[in-house]
Amino acid sequence: MKIYVFRLFLTSLGLISGFVAVNFHNTSAVLAEAPLENSQLLVNGKHITVKKSEFGVRIVDAKGKANFFPTSKVPLKKGDAYGWRIKLQNYQGKVRWREVLRLPKAPETWATQEDENFYLSADGTTAVTKRTETSANGVIENFWKIAPGDPLGKHKIEVYVDERLVATFEFEMVAF
Repeated sequence: MKIYVFRLFLTSLGLISGFVAVNFHNTSAVLAEAPLENSQLLVNGKHITVKKSEFGVRIVDAKGKANFFPTSKVPLKKGDAYGWRIKLQNYQGKVRWREVLRLPKAPETWATQEDENFYLSADGTTAVTKRTETSANGVIENFWKIAPGDPLGKHKIEVYVDERLVATFEFEMVAF
């Protein structure tokens, strides 16, 4: 019942269209296609293919389970998170990726949860995160927790794998 109410709420805000057709538990909606979708990319001497890329919000329910909802409109709700995940076809091993997050204006604060390579532009509107992670199932992802003081408006994320652009996600942060 809670999932239904949440769907109805998001639909009423115009955040998710086609509410009847959306299956939140087993969704295959792709909101941003990777520029290299179905093309080869050489990573660590291995040819890989970007199978799927998607952007959305990750909401943790009362039982502690994280649920992913594809959308291009992100409610500014403290504690939720927004981000992306990319599925590399038939790939296992280390992947070096870089994310460039562009905001319409600087947030009140920037924070990261991990000891990582993180850089800010001088005006505080662009953050660059670099990571190398081991992917057993071909999925790489990154999420940002929403905090008070995050700016409303249009945002953009570019994801690079070994310095090649593999996905661009444009979304809008909206009032909750």
